[in-house]
Amino acid sequence: MDLHLNGKTALVTGASRGIGLAIVRSLAAEGVRVAAAARTITPELTATGATPIAADLSDPDAADRLVAAAEAALGGIDILVNNVGGGDGGLNGGLLDLTDAQWAQVIDLNFLATVRVTRAAMPALEAARGAIVNVSSVSARVPHSGPIPYSAAKAALTAFGKALAEEFGARGVRVNTVSPGPVRTAMWESPTGYGAELAKTMGVPHADLLAGLPAATGMLIGRLVEADEVAGVVSYLVSPLAGGIVGADYLIDGGQVKAA
Repeated sequence: MDLHLNGKTALVTGASRGIGLAIVRSLAAEGVRVAAAARTITPELTATGATPIAADLSDPDAADRLVAAAEAALGGIDILVNNVGGGDGGLNGGLLDLTDAQWAQVIDLNFLATVRVTRAAMPALEAARGAIVNVSSVSARVPHSGPIPYSAAKAALTAFGKALAEEFGARGVRVNTVSPGPVRTAMWESPTGYGAELAKTMGVPHADLLAGLPAATGMLIGRLVEADEVAGVVSYLVSPLAGGIVGADYLIDGGQVKAA
């Protein structure tokens, strides 16, 4: 399907791997010129043909520098995909186990980094009558499916998207959210990722945790979601074909969440 995105420009954060990398590839395949921001520029990201921009968005000053670099490289920004996030490793304890510093780190990366990038990019997006997609998580709706600071930060991110849609929708900027369930990425599959830590905490082999995860979380598709499936929804939402979709939150969770 032609999404009518050829020649558009996009800034994608958290672009080096997983969902972010899949989004860069999907947009590039539609003819979008992409500025891809990541703390580490991977060979896979370079191979997409996007313009890589090294940015550590845990630094409060990095957002302004990133947006300025993207505008300089692209000549403007039509699309912003806020995918930066993570920091959920080492957080498998409960409320009494987590420090203020851990809370602050997770909320900063998963919520405030997006606030800063969006604020910096909004003048360009208003000028372009552009589109924003924020990548949240099913954890915002099902808090037990993620560490408590991560779930809380993603819930704030989902609410932020709704508020942005209200403020800027009438000014020509469409804002939507996607909320993936468990996605087959390094977060779950890496031997040093969140999935491996969770398996250790539960006292089960990592492979067994992954094999049982779809059923344990109530997914109906019998497998994890693929990053390309998330990327396809994101590409559609930023396209003119989705011009009537504003302020929505799309679950991509294989049927995990049972209520609307």
